[in-house]
Amino acid sequence: MSIFEWNVWQWLAVFQHEVLLFAAVFFLIGAIDDLAVDLSWLWLRWTGRVETGRIRRSELQQRMLHGPAAIFIPAWQEAPVIAQTIRHILAAWPQEQLRLYIGTYRNDPHTLAAAMQAAPGDARLRIVIHDRNGPSTKADCLNRLYKAMRDDERRMGQLFSTIVLHDAEDLVDPAGLGLLDQAIAGGADFAQLPVEPLPQSGVKWLGSHYCEEFAEAHGKAMVVRGAVGAALPAAGVGCAISRSALQGLCRMRSDLKPFDPASLTEDYELGLTIAENGGSCRFVRVRGEDDLLVATRAYFPSRIDHIVRQKTRWVHGIALQGWDRTGWARGGIETWMRARDRRGPFTAMLLLLGYTLLALTLLLLAAANLGWTDPQPLSPLLAALLFTNLGFFVWRAIWRFVFTARNYGVKEGVLAVLRIPVTNLVAIMAGHRAVVAYMRALAGGALEWDKTPHDRHPAEEALQITPARPAQA
Repeated sequence: MSIFEWNVWQWLAVFQHEVLLFAAVFFLIGAIDDLAVDLSWLWLRWTGRVETGRIRRSELQQRMLHGPAAIFIPAWQEAPVIAQTIRHILAAWPQEQLRLYIGTYRNDPHTLAAAMQAAPGDARLRIVIHDRNGPSTKADCLNRLYKAMRDDERRMGQLFSTIVLHDAEDLVDPAGLGLLDQAIAGGADFAQLPVEPLPQSGVKWLGSHYCEEFAEAHGKAMVVRGAVGAALPAAGVGCAISRSALQGLCRMRSDLKPFDPASLTEDYELGLTIAENGGSCRFVRVRGEDDLLVATRAYFPSRIDHIVRQKTRWVHGIALQGWDRTGWARGGIETWMRARDRRGPFTAMLLLLGYTLLALTLLLLAAANLGWTDPQPLSPLLAALLFTNLGFFVWRAIWRFVFTARNYGVKEGVLAVLRIPVTNLVAIMAGHRAVVAYMRALAGGALEWDKTPHDRHPAEEALQITPARPAQA
């Protein structure tokens, strides 16, 4: 039969076969990429190079800092959570050498009022009002906090030793500041603690899907990056920079400010830039006597529109802006890691193709059962690719279960596997939205702090910290 005599079902079958072959090949390439990280982690564990340390939280909570520490928290429309964050930080980290800088905007009086009411009389709190309307970008707000810190340094006649970045919704770990200070004092120019999203009852399928993502990213991928000498991207929370490294960032810019206001993901670029300047980067992963990670915890977005907005910013800033802003580093390992960071939009396209092919396959099977067309057998090559990808999918599901269950328990590990379709749907939506936003930016569109709102703080219902006796300077 000539191809000109084919009916619509035969054309659909050919289309399905060709697109399925394309998708299967690139799914396999992605699976091999992930497998390389898995095997690297297994080798590092086998050789004892990535053992998770053990500490006593109370000792690090009371640890004398090796020098003054500045905590930067930019805040735009964070009135529901900023007060709890301030109170919790000042209670969990009692060191007198700490200065907590809260960046607010002149057109956001509610956040300003909440911050002012949080810790009256505590001399360690600095509330900084930006001299422009918000929202700008997070990087711009951080630059305003840097200026306030420089003003304090001139008044004190002393430089800060460590700068720690956090977000307005964070629940800090009592041992976090002591551990970061220890890493900087030990010679690191940049140090990052793990991030541990908190499970959310009632929104298991949305807000809690961050749990498995960060469990693998900060339990495996970041560990491998640190072990092989690749640059460590900052998470933007629970990360510390030495004063000398921050000054180095300032010298790189004509305005002598450390952060680029045009960047959507200044935190991601931070660790890469410090490493490119020859700085030492360290991922600090330890557990306390209670077997819990020393980590930064928070409730992540739980509404689909908020989740997609946040993931869009990450994909736009890391995968798309990253091509323009950070380029490709020299060396195979670093190039590999940056390629992994930037595969988000392509992965989203492959996932969309995969689900489209699934629907098309079901349609063709139904047509064959109704006698409208003949069943089309798979070619040996395509069958082999599909079975191989199925095996890798099972492998990925096992890893996802293990890492999530280690941090959150078996029940959450099972839910992590069941949430895979939800995670994929979010990736598809965020990838599409990020490409559109990137094209708009290339056309000259203005950048804004497209942040997600927060209405709950874990300090209200989770880890309550009893204020400890302040450590004297």
